[in-house]
Amino acid sequence: MKPISPEAIRTAIAAQRPVVESLFDRLAEGSRAEPGIMRDTYGAGENFAHELIAKHGANEGLQIHRDAAANTYLTWPGSEQGAPCILLGSHLDSVPHGGNFDGAAGVVAGLTVIAALKALGLRPRCDITVMGVRAEESVWFEVSYIGSRSALGTLPNGALEAKRIDTGRDLASHIAACGGDVEALRQGRRELDPATIRAFLEVHIEQAPSLVEAGLPLAICSGIPGNFRYPNARIDGRHDHVGTPRRFRRDAAMAGAELAMALDRLWAEQDAAGIPLAITFGRFHTDPAMHGLTTVPGAFDFSLDVRAYDPAVLSLLEARMLAIISEIEARRHVSFALGPRASASVGMVDPAIAAQLQAAAQSLGLPGTMMGSPASHDAAAFAAAGVPVGMIFVRNENGSHNPHEEMEIDDFLDACALLTSWVADQAA
Repeated sequence: MKPISPEAIRTAIAAQRPVVESLFDRLAEGSRAEPGIMRDTYGAGENFAHELIAKHGANEGLQIHRDAAANTYLTWPGSEQGAPCILLGSHLDSVPHGGNFDGAAGVVAGLTVIAALKALGLRPRCDITVMGVRAEESVWFEVSYIGSRSALGTLPNGALEAKRIDTGRDLASHIAACGGDVEALRQGRRELDPATIRAFLEVHIEQAPSLVEAGLPLAICSGIPGNFRYPNARIDGRHDHVGTPRRFRRDAAMAGAELAMALDRLWAEQDAAGIPLAITFGRFHTDPAMHGLTTVPGAFDFSLDVRAYDPAVLSLLEARMLAIISEIEARRHVSFALGPRASASVGMVDPAIAAQLQAAAQSLGLPGTMMGSPASHDAAAFAAAGVPVGMIFVRNENGSHNPHEEMEIDDFLDACALLTSWVADQAA
């Protein structure tokens, strides 16, 4: 088959606009949370999204399959049996009161690419599969990449016992309730063998308005940060009367504030040196059962997420953090209990795929700027398993994890055109 022209790709993608708009509208209507949407991990909202996508795929003649973790696969079979497949997709869950596009855009993009290529008469050599991934948003179980790592057989030990923050039930029971096979997961069976995957590509809205600032509709990802996390850290001091002199105090709140400011200075130092990273205290509070206007806080709880693009930088940051904590403990006579540690590997984007996407963007008349992801994505789990990965970011006015995400459909269709061009070149 002769190459498909950029003009034909743009026309085929533009024809998909009504379907794209309908899918996003139906996803939003079925998971409204006021404000925003609620596609809770292994809950009613996420289930709704998977059912909607599966029904749409079946109507389009795609083969539908679910794995032990209840991930959804929608496959357009290729002509060469056994050829490594192209995997497109993203997650379908959201944070509480999130936006409609974070994650879901990647699944809708995959379906849009397949529809456009079908309309263009392509007969792919390899399977092209859209994966609706479960449980990417770690806020619910405080475990990263549950769906993708389950599929790849790399789910961390103990993850199935993690409790959902609102129900208190463990991950295993939630997966079972959604039709998954917990025993298969316990045995480490994997749905996806990295050797059988040509590449995993993910379209995602940008998390911070960098593209808005730059006036660009999209960017090609240059890397996905790894992280280390302490979801349930605590500082223990002593509850005292508000009039207690400073020399007697074991103030847990001041110890927490000192750690936060020390890490912020460390971040500023690295930022000035041109080393990108992010440090976030997601929870930061005294004990509500004990705190009050006239009480020196004897307990302080916090969560910490530190992310960077270089494993050596992450190791350095954690070592410096632990040294800072030791100094604070000695000076303020408190003790830190960091609790369970979680981590995710740095996601290395495949340089060949990034270069191919840049070339495709140029042929389509689209900007091919590169941008590092400020956030974690399922693509990082695939990269850690040895699968070549690529990502495309779409301009988004108000950031993600926000009920007011503002992705423009025109920008999304540009990203779909870029992904279609790459898939056509690789699968023809």
